[in-house]
Amino acid sequence: MVTIFDAPPGALVRVAPATRRIVAPNPGAFTFTGTCSYILGDGDVAIVDPGPAIDSHVEALLAAIEGERLRYILVTHTHRDHSPAARLLQARTGAVVAGCAAYAPPPDLAVTGPGLDAAHDRDYAPDRVLADGETIAFGGLAIETVATPGHTTNHLCFALRETGALFTGDHVMGWATTVIAPPDGAMGDYLASMEKLRARGDTIYWPAHGGPVLEPQRYARALMHHRRQREQAILQRLEAGDETIPIIVARIYEGTDSRLHGAAALSVFAHLEDLVERGLARCDGAPTPAARYFKTE
Repeated sequence: MVTIFDAPPGALVRVAPATRRIVAPNPGAFTFTGTCSYILGDGDVAIVDPGPAIDSHVEALLAAIEGERLRYILVTHTHRDHSPAARLLQARTGAVVAGCAAYAPPPDLAVTGPGLDAAHDRDYAPDRVLADGETIAFGGLAIETVATPGHTTNHLCFALRETGALFTGDHVMGWATTVIAPPDGAMGDYLASMEKLRARGDTIYWPAHGGPVLEPQRYARALMHHRRQREQAILQRLEAGDETIPIIVARIYEGTDSRLHGAAALSVFAHLEDLVERGLARCDGAPTPAARYFKTE
């Protein structure tokens, strides 16, 4: 993990050919130094992950593309630190909002309560939903859509074919592992999406938080290994007789800042949900954060 990222909010930086970046002023525990919005192309351009509805960030993006034509506003997923600025930019430029599908609240939302639902942008309404493998072209560039459910059901990445770059949203980040929070997030989907990325030939990842990942295939393998290690640790705790998520978190995250235990509990729940689905664990009823879990004999 790389936790050093010196990119002042609002500063326009050309980070690669056909790629400029502006970081939004929304630092936090889950956003690191802020959301990275990427401007792709020159003349005719697209913005990947426009970010939160913060006026100064929207104005910085508009100033960066002054004299150019914003063709597309591309959204990886509908968390509030990624999509709300899309409608503000569209109102000023007339650009097409494209990318992930609108957020659909899961029927079992009560499983994790309203807090995670509130993280989503319910006002996001794309003009065009992009399917896996679909390509949009403008200004001599081609951007391929790569469906990567896991962090959220509707998560997408975008590949800039001309440079070998993949814009990974929150699916892969260099500074931290991604939060997987059921019911909208799913560990099985996340791991399948990671395997999909590992098999691709992308040469660099540009996440929505933090700096670039320079060895993407190696890093993808490391992330998958980390998740499998965590899975084995959870199975060992079940075998030892630990039955509830708070107890499991206290055991396997011993020594970790207790303020992070809430996010850790979501991760453990996602693993347990996946283990139950695969028949490696069982629980007393449907998988929920409050259920009791047991290792399958």
